[in-house]
Amino acid sequence: MTETMAETKKAETHQFMAEVSRLLHLMVNAVYSDREIFLRELISNASDACDKLRYEAISQPNLLEGDERLRITIIPDKAADTLTVLDNGIGMDRQELVENLGTIARSGTRAFLDRVQEAGQGNGLIGQFGVGFYSAFMVASEIEVTSRRAGSSETWVWKSDGLSGFTVAPAEAETGISRGTSVKLKLKEDARNFLEADEIERIVRIYSDHILFPIELKIPGQAERQINTASAIWHRPKSEIKPEDYTQTYRSLTNAIDEPTLTIHYKAEGRQSYAVLLFVPKLRPYDLFDPDRKGRVKLYVRRVYITDDAGILPPYLRFVRGVVDSEDLPLNISREMLQKNPLVTQIRSAVTSRVLSELETFATKDPKGYDSFFETFGSVLKEGIYEDITRRDQLLKLARFRSTAGSGWRSLSDYIANMRPNQNEIYFLAGEDIGRLAASPQLEAARARGIEVLLLTDPIDHFWTSLAPKFEGKQIRSLSQGEVDLSAIPLLDESKAQEKEPEGVDVKALVDALRNALGDLVTDVRASKRLTDSAVCLVAPRGGPDLGLDRLLQRQQQGFNSKPVLEINPTHPLIAAIGRRIAEKGKDEAQEWARLLFDEARILEGEAPTNPSEFAARMNRMILAALDQA
Repeated sequence: MTETMAETKKAETHQFMAEVSRLLHLMVNAVYSDREIFLRELISNASDACDKLRYEAISQPNLLEGDERLRITIIPDKAADTLTVLDNGIGMDRQELVENLGTIARSGTRAFLDRVQEAGQGNGLIGQFGVGFYSAFMVASEIEVTSRRAGSSETWVWKSDGLSGFTVAPAEAETGISRGTSVKLKLKEDARNFLEADEIERIVRIYSDHILFPIELKIPGQAERQINTASAIWHRPKSEIKPEDYTQTYRSLTNAIDEPTLTIHYKAEGRQSYAVLLFVPKLRPYDLFDPDRKGRVKLYVRRVYITDDAGILPPYLRFVRGVVDSEDLPLNISREMLQKNPLVTQIRSAVTSRVLSELETFATKDPKGYDSFFETFGSVLKEGIYEDITRRDQLLKLARFRSTAGSGWRSLSDYIANMRPNQNEIYFLAGEDIGRLAASPQLEAARARGIEVLLLTDPIDHFWTSLAPKFEGKQIRSLSQGEVDLSAIPLLDESKAQEKEPEGVDVKALVDALRNALGDLVTDVRASKRLTDSAVCLVAPRGGPDLGLDRLLQRQQQGFNSKPVLEINPTHPLIAAIGRRIAEKGKDEAQEWARLLFDEARILEGEAPTNPSEFAARMNRMILAALDQA
């Protein structure tokens, strides 16, 4: 910049939005190991601008008049210490410059900034997030953006040093830009290596070789030359593509820093022709749990970018990134048409099926690799069990679970192979903490019989299991819901067969007394067939929602607020003693002990007592009474 912002005539001064200021502070004041990604980001923005113009020119051909060859030009100027990235794409008007370069509209920005600050220098995070235009401040002390929107006669200049704000003003002299955008960087002293032709070419080869528009290097005094292949890799034969080519394309498309766990590349021919190049990441994208829950597969039509909002893949496969390029769709297809077009519907179905099929193959050929994948993305993939009824069996086959059988991942096929004699159902417990689930009293009868139990901790587990699904004819059933009778399955140690009801205790009378004492706090009180060591537990009534699901929905103010069932273990010494005590002392004693047992069962579920102060007072009274009798 040759003049200060205060001296710029007709300039409007703007302040950056708060999150932009935070981001720029990190960029300006830190040194990142992946600084070179700034060039990838600027080229990507330039490519998007060319794509947008090509798309708009379908209905407005006049926008291309006089300059039909869309391209990106990189101009290093060692004499001025500037690096310019120039495109002849759609361009921006004044309002677009303010909105696009003064705010960050991307969801997850705040979380990203928090992560970078937590990581200190933030090495690796910048590249993973892809902060776009602002990454240029890692290498530039000043940035000047000159832009003219296609079809407009006005050229605007945006300037900033990345510290507090920016100015926008009309261009005061001939800029040489008839359409498009020029981003000129005044490079910092330690960033002058980005003026070297070899360095620029290296970065372009790594990150931007697949860009469909020519990227030309223009060095003062030399002829311009193209430095990328500008070919769509998804249209090239697989035999011609090296693994590193796929990796570079993946990183360019996704702004990621990892390598893909799985690459899916094929061409569909027949009624429809389209090319597919999809990637399953190794690392979890920052926006995986974005409430938007949309896929991000880019739709092209005959190599023209259309949108990444076509819903090519369902939300439960939103971690898959890549490209689908159709030969049959019309170029002028609208968003509304995309939702209803039968050709798009067929593509969606076919591509989804292919991805799931590839995941099955992956699981078979590389079980350990698949387990790592599921560790990262399994909670999202399982959303499909709930949402996609037509593929539920396939998704259940792909699902992996923690269980009481050990610390590794288990498939439902593994589970069925491990079923005990006379066992006809697949059992699970769902909750928030695997340690608490593993220690749950609801497991006791199953553990005594060597029955494997799936331990489910993802929120989505509460929903798909509520559909009472089956796998290979076996009902998937909660151990915490309804009455469970495992007596047909033999005990591991028959010498530890469940004891008979204790003498001197009328179990039916005890159950009735506890039920009357608890009133509407519970749906029912009953003698348990699932407890062997614990005195009590809470379960959901049969036909009602799982307790975990009810708690989850209640936190969202959508719960059923259903009442649990209190189960007591008649063979437990405490229950026997309480039974005798109530029989001796009567109704008042039943009230005291019933509330104590109910709160104990809530604590075992990971819940607080109904009234903590009353619980503490009740415990104190009972302890004192016991001490006085000692």
